[in-house]
Amino acid sequence: MAHSWRTSALRERHLALGSQLEDWNGMPTAWTYASDLADHHQAIRTHAGLMDVSGLKKVHYVGPHAESLLDYATTRDMSKLYPGKSVYASMLDEDGTFVDDCIVYRTGPNAFLVVHGAGTGYEMLIRSAQGRQVAVLFDDDLHDLSLQGPQAVDFLAEHVPGIRDLPYFHHLQTKLFDRPVMISRTGYTGERGYEIFCKAADAPLIWDTILDKGQGHGIIPCAFTALDWLRVESYLLFFPYDNSQMYPFADQKAGDTLWELGLDFTVSPGKQAFRGAGEHYRRQGQERFKIFGVLLDGHLAAQGGDTLWHDGRQVGLITCGMYSRLTERSMAIARLEPGFARSDIALEVRGSLHVKAVTHTLPFDDPEKKKRTAKG
Repeated sequence: MAHSWRTSALRERHLALGSQLEDWNGMPTAWTYASDLADHHQAIRTHAGLMDVSGLKKVHYVGPHAESLLDYATTRDMSKLYPGKSVYASMLDEDGTFVDDCIVYRTGPNAFLVVHGAGTGYEMLIRSAQGRQVAVLFDDDLHDLSLQGPQAVDFLAEHVPGIRDLPYFHHLQTKLFDRPVMISRTGYTGERGYEIFCKAADAPLIWDTILDKGQGHGIIPCAFTALDWLRVESYLLFFPYDNSQMYPFADQKAGDTLWELGLDFTVSPGKQAFRGAGEHYRRQGQERFKIFGVLLDGHLAAQGGDTLWHDGRQVGLITCGMYSRLTERSMAIARLEPGFARSDIALEVRGSLHVKAVTHTLPFDDPEKKKRTAKG
């Protein structure tokens, strides 16, 4: 069991479901349960699943300088956010390389909630806040329960008035089961989903009640590793597992550009004044690799680090793979030489398995992103 410095209010629930509570981001996290991950994947794709993603770092930035601090630190134009609106953003270092991603929620005129992954963005923001009129509060009392899947909105509509009208990347302050919550129409699955931010003291009741009242909608508890399966299909990167921090280049320090990762869309149009902007724009066209998809022969999933070959030469590697019993396809996210980041190039996989493969555009599932942005 993990020895972590952060506390999960749902610890006992996870243990009862068979989790060993491995560490992630300093918090004991239910990477697996005793139940089958394939069932978790299927539930989220066909009905709905409930996950505890409280290991994400949740930080409040409040004060007159909060907007300008976040505007410089991220690739997005913070002036475009209004209370109730959020945005997915990247954070770069001075070399123009990716160090973290986050979702920024505007909760008031001078107030933001930033939800970070496992990169160094939080530490960079703390340093940038020194001497400025901004209060920074790392909020581990705030827990994050993620309800994802096509039935999520139907379930929540029974308990939260107006939830069907909440647009993608918007949030509202409301009550769920008579407990105060912030519900955000965001997630990490490619499905229509919601994140429920609640007080630690309320998390067990909300978790239990969703699973109890949601049985008719097919809602089940899902482990954290199910996100790997879902993100492969939906082209959602996970720092550092898809990055050069995990797969370094020889004689080069770790760090990937947004052009290489396919995250250049996270730069607001015309924005120039953010950390690393000059290097970001200068390095366009100098990609050492591209993130791309690979379809494998057979019914087994590739493992991270499996290599990809073409005509006897290594041209890339796999960062995360999965096999879907719903579509009967073995899929993977890969780092490929730029010339191979196009569809239908024959490859060979070597490593944990030895099979033929072919390059494929990302995302594999719902390429027009109609599910996550659906209305009504």
